[in-house]
Amino acid sequence: MADGEQTPLLSEQHDGSSGLSPGNIPYLESLSNSVTPGEPPPPYSPQGNPASSSTPVVCCRVCHNTISLVGKTHQSVVKCSICNEATPIKNAPFGKKYVRCPCKCLLICKVASQLIACPRPSCQRIINLRPTYTENRSIGAHVQPVPVYIRVICGHCFHAFLWKKVCPRIFLRCPHCRKFSSVDRRYTKRRGLMWFLIFVIMFGTYAGFMVGTFNSTMAYPIMFALWVLFFLPPLLALRRTFIWCCMKISYPVSNIT
Repeated sequence: MADGEQTPLLSEQHDGSSGLSPGNIPYLESLSNSVTPGEPPPPYSPQGNPASSSTPVVCCRVCHNTISLVGKTHQSVVKCSICNEATPIKNAPFGKKYVRCPCKCLLICKVASQLIACPRPSCQRIINLRPTYTENRSIGAHVQPVPVYIRVICGHCFHAFLWKKVCPRIFLRCPHCRKFSSVDRRYTKRRGLMWFLIFVIMFGTYAGFMVGTFNSTMAYPIMFALWVLFFLPPLLALRRTFIWCCMKISYPVSNIT
């Protein structure tokens, strides 16, 4: 074997019982004399631990980056400097709740909301907050068919909104300008033509009634009041004709089920 492997790891100048060299004994005696028996250890200070800090921080819910809350404790949400997404640090206001969109955008809505839209132009996703079929089935609830929602651009104010598509109801009302419009131009034309035919039939009946009772108007002046009363149905039919023929058309953007 080599000489290095035969050399002992400890020096020969050591105490056989404790393994300490005699040169270190005076230092240990002075150290033991400086500590009073029964004296408590010095208090722990977090400044001596580099891993601990008194600065309030929160973990980002998206990228798990540490966000400092210095000067931000009065806010409800904070923004991460890495992913630029918001993370809530307080509970939502009363009657509200936080919802995280699949695009990582933090949304706030009512607790009773069932359908919300992401405001980001690059996303514009419709988030369905209703219980799923499996959840309804687990609690024994009656499962109804999921309605179809359409994102529509209003033909009056050109604002986008969600419309629940119902087959008999082709016309819709914009929640922004409160005006009616339709999503099917052919349907409005058919309805306008239908009301125009109704107007022609009613006006023909009214004209025949006037001709038949013209000679009786001198003897019975109440016939003039009947003429005015019978003229109202054709007038209403003509009004509906103009409403359907002049109705604005809204343009659907996408279907959301």
